[in-house]
Amino acid sequence: QVQLVESGGGLVQAGGSLRLSCAASGSRFSFNIMGWYRQAPGKQRELVASMTSGGSTDYADSVKGRFTISRDNAKNTVYLQMNTLKPEDTAVYICNAHGWSIYWGQGTQVTVSS
Repeated sequence: QVQLVESGGGLVQAGGSLRLSCAASGSRFSFNIMGWYRQAPGKQRELVASMTSGGSTDYADSVKGRFTISRDNAKNTVYLQMNTLKPEDTAVYICNAHGWSIYWGQGTQVTVSS
């Protein structure tokens, strides 16, 4: 059974940085796509960033130039380096992986204070 476990969330002041990690277990193969979504209170879940196993990336316009996604295929782990954080980045960040099926983590809270 595939499980995605996120870590690295927390409380940070505006302008600060955080690094999220998501480790996938239960799969013998690399996932085609791994990425991060976020959901703020009262808002729809939105894609933040994703990365294919070949290294192609996709970012939400709101985070381009501030966030960087990376992954370690051998470890089935994806990372999200978040710099110059803004209060509007406050949300639950949820890991996502596409393999034989689509898998979701439980999420990790990121709170950016002004």
